[in-house]
Amino acid sequence: MRAVKHASSHRQQGFTLVEVSLVLVVIGLILGAVSIGKDVQRNAEYTKIKQKFVDQWASAYNSHYLRAGVVIGDSQVQPRLMVNGNEYAVVDDLISGQDMTDAVEPNAICEGGQAPNMTREEDLILHREMDRHGVRMPPGRAEGFEDRYAYLDTNGNPQELQVCFQWNKPGTAASSGNVMVISGLTPDLARALDQMIDGKADSREGLFRKYDIANDSDGAPGIEWAANNSQAYDADEGSADDTSVNLDEDQVITVVATYKMNQ
Repeated sequence: MRAVKHASSHRQQGFTLVEVSLVLVVIGLILGAVSIGKDVQRNAEYTKIKQKFVDQWASAYNSHYLRAGVVIGDSQVQPRLMVNGNEYAVVDDLISGQDMTDAVEPNAICEGGQAPNMTREEDLILHREMDRHGVRMPPGRAEGFEDRYAYLDTNGNPQELQVCFQWNKPGTAASSGNVMVISGLTPDLARALDQMIDGKADSREGLFRKYDIANDSDGAPGIEWAANNSQAYDADEGSADDTSVNLDEDQVITVVATYKMNQ
């Protein structure tokens, strides 16, 4: 009877402090792995966007130049070296030697839609120009939506990128010359692309920059991207410290960037 009583008493003992500590350590490792896994997955998605969408559209732009001898929308018989240059009507200004900073910019070449502060053609001409010269477009979101790319923001809500091409006259804040305009970028994604393209996340310097940032630094250091992923879609991007408007169910604020082309 004594032996049975002793065994029963032994079975009723709880976990030791060492066992509880080991369980807590394991739980902490699991939670840490989940958190790290989310960051790794997001970074992988950003890299995919760079390689499968942005880079491929830059390649399609260059392929158009190689096939047609001019950039998208330019005239082959009287090229003006500008996107949509075929619609450029200020011929007299060029003949008279007027400064190009006074030129009227032709509309951007896009595929419908309207990004903030952008002037676009109403007709669906980006796909038409690519198809007309036999240029294969990136797969994008779907057939007929090659200029768009869907992804999830840091809140898990869907966002959509869209590309455009336009010519900016000299002195334009968002890079002069021919540029790819990318709308629908969350600040986190914009910084990641800037880092991959230019080597650092500077919204004012380099090939990849925010569309409305003037390059008038006079040798001063660059500036960070104004908005952040803690802001909701309709927040004021200039208020980088304003995080009170963001809820888990909100879409993250988006920005527009320009990527300077080499032709």
